[in-house]
Amino acid sequence: MAFVDTFLYFCNVISKNRIKLIKSLATKKGRLKTGLFVAEGPKVVDDLQAAGFTADEIIDDDADVRQVSFLQHPQGVVGIFRFPNYVAEEDTECAPVVDSSKLSLALDGVQDPGNVGTIIRIADWFGIEDIYCSHTTADCWSPKVIQATMGSIARVRVHYTDLPELLRALPKGFPVYGTSLGGNDIYSTDLAAAGLIVMGNEGNGISAEVMGLVSKPLLIPNYPKGRATADSLNVAIATAIVCAEFRRRN
Repeated sequence: MAFVDTFLYFCNVISKNRIKLIKSLATKKGRLKTGLFVAEGPKVVDDLQAAGFTADEIIDDDADVRQVSFLQHPQGVVGIFRFPNYVAEEDTECAPVVDSSKLSLALDGVQDPGNVGTIIRIADWFGIEDIYCSHTTADCWSPKVIQATMGSIARVRVHYTDLPELLRALPKGFPVYGTSLGGNDIYSTDLAAAGLIVMGNEGNGISAEVMGLVSKPLLIPNYPKGRATADSLNVAIATAIVCAEFRRRN
């Protein structure tokens, strides 16, 4: 190998310490310690940059990407980004406040990263800008969730908070919807243009404490009535159905 080629090779090789730092971002502890998260693929990276996220580093050398990628099939570019400002503000200053003029989502113990990422993508599609999550909901900044959002994390703010406390602080009469097998048929129930829609855990649904604060329980009916069907819908699919019905009405 010629001297110039050797020099360029070693200049382009990512350091072991940098690889170690990036790999630490697979864990919530590593992300909180550094204030960084990983995004992969040109679309996700481009969407984050277009939305004003600060890139700590963009890695596009094929050999380096293969070393740091969390994907089985790397997509050519890895971005290391800083958390948006609102995350740091909520951690150090104040709890999030629901915008009572808009339709928002809340997630109560949704634990599958793929579901959380898909729900963020659904929110983006239906113009929902804020999702309020219990602390038992999967971390939206994990590589699996970021990947599942397909770039929508750039346009949807995801807040982590004490969900019952958030609901108790809502203005009196502000509608809180929640999916439940004992709810009212969503297709024959009045739906407001502004409100908070709570979606629950994959196996257990909405927790008893949070359900006690839901003022308008909703049911997505199966068809035909009385026929034996699946026990439940996937939470991301249910979210899409509910959001579509709200937007169809308002």
